Amino acid sequence: MRERLLFLTGRLAEKRLENVLEAMAPTPFDWSILNVGVKVAALMTEPILMRRLPRPLDAGRVIVPGRCRADLARLAREFSVPFERGPDELKDLPEFLGKAAAPLDLSGRSIRIFAEIVEASQLNIEAIIARAEILRSEGADVIDLGCLPDTPFPHLEDAVRELKARRLTVSVDSAEPDELRRGGAAGADFLLSLTERNLAVAEETGARPVLIPAQHGDIASLYRAAEEAEKRGLKAVLDPVLDPIHFGFAESLARYRDVRVRLADAEMLMGTGNLTELTDADSVGVTALLIGICSELSIANVLAVHVSPHTRRTIQEHDAARRIMHAALADASLPRGYGRALMQIHDKKPFPYSGREIAESAAQVKDRNYRIEAAEDGIHIYNSAGHFVAGDAFALFDKLGVETDGAHAFYLGAELMKAEIAFRLGKRYAQDEPLDWGSATDRAPSDRTRLSEAGHTLRSRAAGA
Repeated sequence: MRERLLFLTGRLAEKRLENVLEAMAPTPFDWSILNVGVKVAALMTEPILMRRLPRPLDAGRVIVPGRCRADLARLAREFSVPFERGPDELKDLPEFLGKAAAPLDLSGRSIRIFAEIVEASQLNIEAIIARAEILRSEGADVIDLGCLPDTPFPHLEDAVRELKARRLTVSVDSAEPDELRRGGAAGADFLLSLTERNLAVAEETGARPVLIPAQHGDIASLYRAAEEAEKRGLKAVLDPVLDPIHFGFAESLARYRDVRVRLADAEMLMGTGNLTELTDADSVGVTALLIGICSELSIANVLAVHVSPHTRRTIQEHDAARRIMHAALADASLPRGYGRALMQIHDKKPFPYSGREIAESAAQVKDRNYRIEAAEDGIHIYNSAGHFVAGDAFALFDKLGVETDGAHAFYLGAELMKAEIAFRLGKRYAQDEPLDWGSATDRAPSDRTRLSEAGHTLRSRAAGA
């Protein structure tokens, strides 16, 4: 028997919804639409649905708009039918219905993130702990204490112990055997940048060694170190070392592949900073590519560093990338369709509606409240008095009639500027919602079971009433 879906909508979106569903024909389900009598989905609240939905519902599943604020579990109990929240935009409905049976799961990961505090030797204990806690909250699994050349680190042992006391995994990275020995003796879990010449330090302290070539590019010495570590019963991690672009980058990638071919079961680490830090490009794309390489070569560890201001979200980007690549690999799939965390600047489908479709909706509006949308032809703003389109937010001001209404002018200015940014970059814009910058910013969690508080404009109007 074919499943029957009931789609709930408001007056202004009813025709759009019908067009989208008809364009999907033939569908593997039967469908019907119920206009619950509100203008827009954001006004479709749980009490309204409780009052206005018929009993019993002639449906096997009910799809509510993405911006509907209601407790769907409570509605399902009340009507004895599953309720499901659809996408925010109707144009995304076909993709949603195709994947509704398999919710996106990005909880898995197969790469461990080492986050280096480069200048740890120059920070006091309190500053190190504060930085470490931030890195942990951003997704780091291991806090790496960097030791600078010719810079004393007298509080190294105390730093390791304090971090361990906070249940943090710790590594120490140094070219000085004495600092590595001190860090390992204090309880560090990993020692970075060991070679065949000082491998004994790890054996003395019990820490896991991360091995590099004795001389830069000398892959033979790395193989010898790996063989010696195995003889000593040490579970080593191998780092062939990634080089910057134009300074051996392609050759260094080949080294990682060669290690994987020769030592199929070896655990490896890739330090990504030589690319993210030393390339003037948005780090998220660079990170996505490097984590993709790690996924293909089964490199289970990455060392990330933030020194340059343009990499300030590098841990979040590494975390998002590893989850996406893990999920895609598990599905034997391209890393597409696994969320927008790595789509910071542009969106795949930035403009869900054409200028013609927006004009059709604008013609139905009977009130003076302004609606704002972005399409390929520019920023659209409309109400019952008119429909205006421009590529520049400032070009719209003299058409809006808000010269004497400061609060409303401020609100419209802010929204139109967001819409212009979205239009120029090719990003998805939704009125009264923040732009989605992926992993580039933190996004406040949204409670979709209840309405948001009134914004500044409505509060100021209420205060003046």
